[in-house]
Amino acid sequence: MKQDHLRNVAIIAHVDHGKTTLVDQLMRATNVFRENQQVQDRVLDSNDQERERGITILSKNISITYGQTKINVIDTPGHADFGGEVERVLNMADGALLIVDAFEGPMPQTRFVLRHALDLGLRIVVVVNKIDRPGSRPDEVVDEVFDLMVELEASDEQLDFPVVYTSAVNGFARYEANDGNRDMIPLLDTILKEIPAPDCEPEGPVALQVCTVDHSSFVGRIGVGRLYSGTLHKNEQVLVIKRDGTRYNCNIKQVFTFDKLGKVEVNEAHAGDIIAVVGVEDADIGDMVTSKEQPIELDPIKIDEPTMAVVFQPSDSPLVGEDGEFVGARQLYERLDAEAESNVTMRITHLEDKSGMEVAGRGILQISVLIETMRREGYEMQVGRPRVLFKEENGRRLEPIEEATVETPSEYAGKCIEVFGNAGGEMMDMASKGDQTQLVFKIPTRGTMGLRTKLLNATRGEANMFHRFMEYGPYRGEYTGRKNGGMISMSTDKAVAYALDTLQQRGTLFVSPGDECYEGMIVGESAKEGDMVVNVSKTKNLGNQRSSSADKAIQLTPPQKFTLEEALEYIQDDELVEVTPKNIRLRKRILNTIERKKAAKMR
Repeated sequence: MKQDHLRNVAIIAHVDHGKTTLVDQLMRATNVFRENQQVQDRVLDSNDQERERGITILSKNISITYGQTKINVIDTPGHADFGGEVERVLNMADGALLIVDAFEGPMPQTRFVLRHALDLGLRIVVVVNKIDRPGSRPDEVVDEVFDLMVELEASDEQLDFPVVYTSAVNGFARYEANDGNRDMIPLLDTILKEIPAPDCEPEGPVALQVCTVDHSSFVGRIGVGRLYSGTLHKNEQVLVIKRDGTRYNCNIKQVFTFDKLGKVEVNEAHAGDIIAVVGVEDADIGDMVTSKEQPIELDPIKIDEPTMAVVFQPSDSPLVGEDGEFVGARQLYERLDAEAESNVTMRITHLEDKSGMEVAGRGILQISVLIETMRREGYEMQVGRPRVLFKEENGRRLEPIEEATVETPSEYAGKCIEVFGNAGGEMMDMASKGDQTQLVFKIPTRGTMGLRTKLLNATRGEANMFHRFMEYGPYRGEYTGRKNGGMISMSTDKAVAYALDTLQQRGTLFVSPGDECYEGMIVGESAKEGDMVVNVSKTKNLGNQRSSSADKAIQLTPPQKFTLEEALEYIQDDELVEVTPKNIRLRKRILNTIERKKAAKMR
């Protein structure tokens, strides 16, 4: 039975193609906000890091009402590192808005999310956004989307997709790129006309599949999913079927539906709607909440395995406790255990020797977002070099392979090919887009670590790189890591300009005058191979004679500062990244110079 008063639609797009801004305009067009209400841009990017990075990290559910129809809108992440979110939440939708930049066209992450949507048989509405952008080419972009969908083996019905042209920034949608319309009504009308209403059995047995798990310190786990059939009541006794087949009875304590930007508690929820339930204590992705008398089981939701892992340890730095509020091992482990409860896309386990915890995720970005969240909460920790997760199959060692796409000015294409070649990449495709060249490579995940920095250096900051997990392939052999050695501080003291002036002639510095340094801390990169122990606190010997150059002002080059991702990609196996609320420092695992030399000889 069709639930014509409902539409469940996901919004999918490549990073920075205007997805969250478009959702803002849909909310304005359907009067979610009061006329005099002050609303920040990208209201769904509620997380600080989402606003700073300009990306969606967590999937979010909202609802808008257009006419007599409730439209559940699912905002999905655009970055492949958060693909675990995309795969699950698309199960709740009947259709999807595919947003594509009118200049850039389909991009690597567009392919990633679109493949999942097509595999689920969703009805696709193509939204060509930023048609007001200089150089926009909406007609060519529509052709490129069609070619991509053919390549992804879309059905004939999916290939007959409707197209809407929009400018999310200016708040208008059009059936034709130049028809002059200035509101969002064409997009809303297209959603009602083209996205099918949920087809379900309101009178059937209860069947809810959990697609997302929220966590509250007050009520514990909150299961979010689509009610495929039946009517679920508050305080109803239901059967929970776990992914491993185990079953138990439980009582639904609260039922919520989504209303505008929040949730509203209801006494009953009806088939076809997206709802949240409290009462399933160990709610997990793929769990079925169903009728005890007539249990229903749906196909399990598959979650792709992590491809990269990092070890978190309590900090043992000489400067520990100066910045952070939470520095102990127990506090760190409790925080990561809580993350394991609420974040099912990461695999978080305690190491056997109790020295730390291993956090495995889809990529460095996903792991660094967790680290950044924790340091903002006041945690201090040290993390090791990311480790790629290998597989054993039929006696063969397999490693994750990624598809990397680079957009660069044509003059730097040769340098990009050289950088990828040195990292084990193989070129699969090359195409020109005006004065830009798009290069597609197949490269082991190990090869992508530190690659973005090398690309930016080779192209003077002009290249853009995106990569996504492709497959597990044969192990490619050992790679050499960073060639240049580090400058290692020999003492615990503040850096002095006089000492740094001498050291900057021998490499690149990571610290400024006045920065706190300690023995074993990496204060710079040497221009040669092999580590170099240096004195960053050396001062000038003062004599009673003056020379003409005695008072010459010291000119220091600004030090290189690392982001979290860059620091994780930079370090070697015998090094760590020390993370505090105020600082990101690089250091050796063994701080003492003599002990470090002994350990090197034993290896």
